[in-house]
Amino acid sequence: MKKRKHSLSFFVVFILVFFCMVYSVAAKSKGKGWNVLLITIDTLRTDRLSCYSREHLETPHIDSLAHRGVLFDYAFAHTSTTLPSHTNILLGRTPLYHGVHENSNFIVQEDHLTLAEFLESIGYSTGAFVGAYPLDSRFGLDQGFSTYDDEYGSQSARGNKYYVERKAEEVVDRALVWVKRQSSPWFMWVHVYDPHVPYEPPQPFKDRFKEDLYNGEVAYVDSELGKIFDYLESEKMYKNTLIVLTGDHGEGLGQHGEPTHGFFAYNTTIRIPLIFYFPGIEPGNVPDYVGHIDIFPSICEVLDLKKPDLLTGVSLLPAIKGKKLKHGPIYFESLYPFYSRGWAPLRGYIDNEEKYIESPIPEVYNLKEDFDEQNNLAQEKELNRYRKELDEIMAKYSGAKEKEALRTPGSETLRKLRSLGYVSGVSHEEKQEYGPEDDIKTLLPLYNKSIIAKQIYVQGKDQQAIRMLQEVITERKDIDVAYSNLATLYKEKGNLRGALLVLEEGMKNLPESHEIFSAYVNFLTEAGQSDRVISLFNEVGLREMDYDPELWNFLGIAYTRKGEYMKALEALDKAVSIDSDFASTYNNMGNAYLSIYLNTKNEQELQKAIENYQKAVEFNPEDAAAYNGLGAVYKQLGDLDKAVKAWEQSLSIDPEYGLPLYNLGYIHMERGNNKEALRHFVRYLDLYQNNIPAEKRRQIEQWIKQMEEKKH
Repeated sequence: MKKRKHSLSFFVVFILVFFCMVYSVAAKSKGKGWNVLLITIDTLRTDRLSCYSREHLETPHIDSLAHRGVLFDYAFAHTSTTLPSHTNILLGRTPLYHGVHENSNFIVQEDHLTLAEFLESIGYSTGAFVGAYPLDSRFGLDQGFSTYDDEYGSQSARGNKYYVERKAEEVVDRALVWVKRQSSPWFMWVHVYDPHVPYEPPQPFKDRFKEDLYNGEVAYVDSELGKIFDYLESEKMYKNTLIVLTGDHGEGLGQHGEPTHGFFAYNTTIRIPLIFYFPGIEPGNVPDYVGHIDIFPSICEVLDLKKPDLLTGVSLLPAIKGKKLKHGPIYFESLYPFYSRGWAPLRGYIDNEEKYIESPIPEVYNLKEDFDEQNNLAQEKELNRYRKELDEIMAKYSGAKEKEALRTPGSETLRKLRSLGYVSGVSHEEKQEYGPEDDIKTLLPLYNKSIIAKQIYVQGKDQQAIRMLQEVITERKDIDVAYSNLATLYKEKGNLRGALLVLEEGMKNLPESHEIFSAYVNFLTEAGQSDRVISLFNEVGLREMDYDPELWNFLGIAYTRKGEYMKALEALDKAVSIDSDFASTYNNMGNAYLSIYLNTKNEQELQKAIENYQKAVEFNPEDAAAYNGLGAVYKQLGDLDKAVKAWEQSLSIDPEYGLPLYNLGYIHMERGNNKEALRHFVRYLDLYQNNIPAEKRRQIEQWIKQMEEKKH
């Protein structure tokens, strides 16, 4: 379990303690003391719940909650990515105040009051169980939770894929273990991530929904949440528990040209389900337009607690009781493309069933007649009125702390969020003006084309994929993913030189692109161009260089290859200081210490090599390179049995890994086990015939010939 380390001054601590003591006495005097269960489902489209629409699938367990409680027909997120949406929910304020606008560049500041802190201050036990890395405790939403379970296990780097989520089953099971131990009123937040890409539902949902795996993930989540509802039923907890179920945002699924989410702010991605249940509630539906920031004040009023003055949402209890709700404009934004790619910002609001989207190509929709947003009325409207109202909304809800939430992404953040599709990493200066060429509607089709090209390459359509990426680069010089994907395709086809040329062009056109720079350094390392890697670190000054461990890892490899071991260890130490569980770095530190030993014969260096290889395996049990390194160390120590075992483990992880194949061939030949030696040498030559230096290849062929002659 992770708990966030706070570093407040004595004065701030005193104020917070005093506030909590005073608030505790006041709140306890009239609070109902019900348990509070908040369930958030990531990337959940409202129309995939059968309590909203029966067009797609049945979700009986969530339906059962809706039938007990009140379902809000038109609830909206203020953002379309995970971290800011949950920040909106738990702080009861929009990003205009708390400043968390997207997943990779922001952190929730400690001086904000969270729902968990509020309830903890009046005696609630607090526990959170989250399903994915965007809600890791390092981002600040653990404030107020005595238990914040964000343990995802060791990160695996096999195939360059980092597993930074866990299935709903594990989240729900751990949540149930916790809640069964509670004796006082509790607040539990359960977050399940599964409907997010990649859509990989477990069986039997994978087969049942093989034509629509997204629906399969929703059905799977519904099934797992049924365990919680069954527990509440069996323990008769519905009589003393307030339950709120919502989504953080939706999913485009191709509508409006958006396959996933995070770019636009159409209703496909900002409309969310919202269900309230509490003892004595009259089941029904609420037709009012409401938002995420209304959840916190609603919980306060349902529990009969005075809400904190800083909340800007409104209580939904009057609407739940059938009264007309007084609700102002609902602000929304989509700033992931702005912060991660330098595209034009997108903001807007919904008011009186009308929706305004501010962007270089503005949009206005009448949601009563056109909820699917097919008919843009902007050309028929006086837009200055909408712009003025948006300015007034932003001025009203902005806060002094908004800028403080912005921070440079660091450590695992870049690596792990990139694996979820969130991070590109373009450092950029904000423009004074943005034109139609900067609009998301203009740029997203080119981005999508770059992604589709890589997908069809996997289907065997090599030339078509390459042609598509070349077309994107010809049309626009500033789509970074087009360069990185084209380079990757060239490299996979064995054209590493062509890949490097593409990335060199990308560096010229997008000198501040972290994605292109990272790919370039990676491929240069693979090409053995150590001098160029080292020179790049002196030439390029990206902000991410001090926060991306992979870059320092590549620099360490370059220095090791040049025999400059102290500089190599310095670079690798920098990588470890940024990301202490980055397995590849420990493997390369092991390589550096092993190289030092081979030059000095100082056995202390050999011990350091072992320690680092073992750390690499600890953090990534499938690190084939680390096992190969361990085998080399054991061979130097004369423990050939351990060496063979380590190399065999390396091959079991990656059967086509050349180094352990060669090492096992050599060690078996030395031990007179010609049959095994031949098997490994022949396999090695078959796999690497064109990549083995001629002299080394001739030597292996000679050994093979000698061993085959001995057989006869």
